[in-house]
Amino acid sequence: MTWTLRTYHAPDFDSERLRSAPDAAVREAPADGIAPEGFHAMSIFPEYFRIGGRWLLAEESRMDCVPVYEAGRIQVREFRLLKKGDPVVTGRTEDGSEGILVHPDGFREEAAVREAFAFRQNRSRETAFSRDYDELYQLLRHDREHGKIVWVLGPAFAFDYDARNAFSRLIEAGYVHAVLAGNALATHDLEAAYLHTALGQNIYTQQPQPNGHYNHLDTINRVKACGGIAEFIRREGIDNGIIWQCERCGVPYVLAGSIRDDGPLPPVLADVYAAQDRMRDEIRGATAVLCMATTLHTIAVGNMTPSYRVLPDGTVRQVYFYCVDISEFTVNKLSDRGSLSARGIVTNVQDFIVTLSKGLGLG
Repeated sequence: MTWTLRTYHAPDFDSERLRSAPDAAVREAPADGIAPEGFHAMSIFPEYFRIGGRWLLAEESRMDCVPVYEAGRIQVREFRLLKKGDPVVTGRTEDGSEGILVHPDGFREEAAVREAFAFRQNRSRETAFSRDYDELYQLLRHDREHGKIVWVLGPAFAFDYDARNAFSRLIEAGYVHAVLAGNALATHDLEAAYLHTALGQNIYTQQPQPNGHYNHLDTINRVKACGGIAEFIRREGIDNGIIWQCERCGVPYVLAGSIRDDGPLPPVLADVYAAQDRMRDEIRGATAVLCMATTLHTIAVGNMTPSYRVLPDGTVRQVYFYCVDISEFTVNKLSDRGSLSARGIVTNVQDFIVTLSKGLGLG
């Protein structure tokens, strides 16, 4: 099967409708963190704004943020980061008639041909995902060299011996450029390397160990006593796992905290907005995002990931977004983001990552 990135088709700005469109209205933010009345909110799609007679593409976008015209470019900013006096684009139409154009079909995504009555129109546990795997292998091989692959992980990976090894091989082989996760993923992965358990169960046999419910707390305590993960790995001679491989290969990982966290580990960002900023820093350059077994993290990342990316040479390319979860609710919620670039796979994530590793020739 031949696979290529879809070509982006920009709007026809020579059409009479767009040539005669007015400039978009711009109003100053009345105070820090407050947008002017009638502000425009961004979507996941490419959006153009007519300023000074020119149509400008918002190059770095994020859903539910506002466009700010600054230094000759459209900057997309969270409400909380607005400053008094920022020139915010206002207007609620999206067809170009007010100088704002949302372009949802730039990649010419083929709409599914639907019969009046047909079975299995949505993605479920009964869906066949063979083609998805084949496309994913080719996408990852392409973006390993020509893009940025960001993985969003729930702790389920750390509970299984084979899954930890499979993802570790993906990191070593260059298929992982950043990891976004929470305290639990790192805690139980390090627990597995340190005490061979995850939440007190042996990671291979799944048998509970004596006093095993202490193991993750002992691991956190030891990491804190060492002053951090890197020193813990050195002192304890850790030589396996996801976090170990990230440290070894220089792959950045962002750990966002939550109210339910134990500890947490020293690198966990307890400030939710600091975590959001760090996560968005990694998402900004992402060309492929794979979210697995973490509903809340998946929804958060889905909200900050646009359907496109503007490359350094000016090329607009598609961002591929995958959600892998055994819960149909999570998968279909992300597939409903409004773009076929959000693909859902309903399966056990441990099986998925082992299959993916083997399909990429990593054993």
